[in-house]
Amino acid sequence: MNKCIISDTATVKENVIIGNNVFIEDDCFIDYGAIIRDNVHIKKGSFIGARCIIGEYLIDFYSDRINKMHPLIIGENALIRSETIIYGDTTIGNNFQTGHRVTIREGSLIGNNVRIGTSSDVQEECIIENYVSLHSNVFIGEKSVIKNFVWIFPHVILTNDPTPPSQNIIGSTIEEYAVVSAGSIILPGVNIGSESLVGAGSTVTKNVEKETVVVGNPAKKICLTKDIKNKLTGQEVYPWKYNFSRGMPWANLGYEQWLKNEKLK
Repeated sequence: MNKCIISDTATVKENVIIGNNVFIEDDCFIDYGAIIRDNVHIKKGSFIGARCIIGEYLIDFYSDRINKMHPLIIGENALIRSETIIYGDTTIGNNFQTGHRVTIREGSLIGNNVRIGTSSDVQEECIIENYVSLHSNVFIGEKSVIKNFVWIFPHVILTNDPTPPSQNIIGSTIEEYAVVSAGSIILPGVNIGSESLVGAGSTVTKNVEKETVVVGNPAKKICLTKDIKNKLTGQEVYPWKYNFSRGMPWANLGYEQWLKNEKLK
C-alpha cells in the first residue's frame, strides 16, 4: 500500500513519479519528471529540480529488484537542481543546495547550509558538516570527513585507497575553516589542518599542520596563512573568516561578535 503524505501546499509538476512511504512537506516544489523513490522525507520549502532521482536504489535492490528500507531525509529549504541523484540511507540538513547533475551516494551525513556544485560526486559514508562549500566537479571519496566552514574549489579530488585496487578504504579529513584550491589531490588518510590553505594543483601526500600553506607536487609548506597578503591592498587575507562573510552566519555581525553570541547559547 502506498502510504504517501503530500502537503496540500506542495506543487508536483507533470510526469513526477512518487514511490511508497514518501512525505513531502508544505511549500515544496517537485519539478517535471523527477523521481521520488520509497522512504523519502522532503521537508518544507524545498525545491527538487527536473529529472532528479531522490532516494535512488542501493546495490541490494539489484539482486531481487525489491527496494529495501533505506530512508532519505532532506532538510528544509533545499534547492536541488536538475538531474541530481541522491541515494538512500542519507540525512541532509537545512538550506542544502546543489548545482546540476550532482551525485550523492548512500550512508552520508550532511549538515546545514552545505553547497555542492555542478557535476560533483560525493561517495558513500561521508560526513560533511555545516557551511561547507564544494564547487563544481569535486570528487569526495568514500569515508571522507569535511568539517565546518571548509571551502573546496573546482576539480579537487579526495582519494581513499592507499594501495589501489584494494579493500583498505581510508578517508581523508579536512578540518574547520581550511581551504583546498582548484585541481588539488588529497591522498588517503591525509589530515588537512584547520585554517590551512592547499594551493592550486597540489598533491597532498602527508598531513598539513593548522594555519599552514602548502603548494606543489608533492605539496610542501611555504609559509603560514597569516603571512599571505592581498596583492592589491597589502592587507592580511587569512584567517579568511575575518575578511569574508557572504553566506556565512556572521554576515551581519562580524566573526568575533557572532562567535561571542554562539558561546552564550
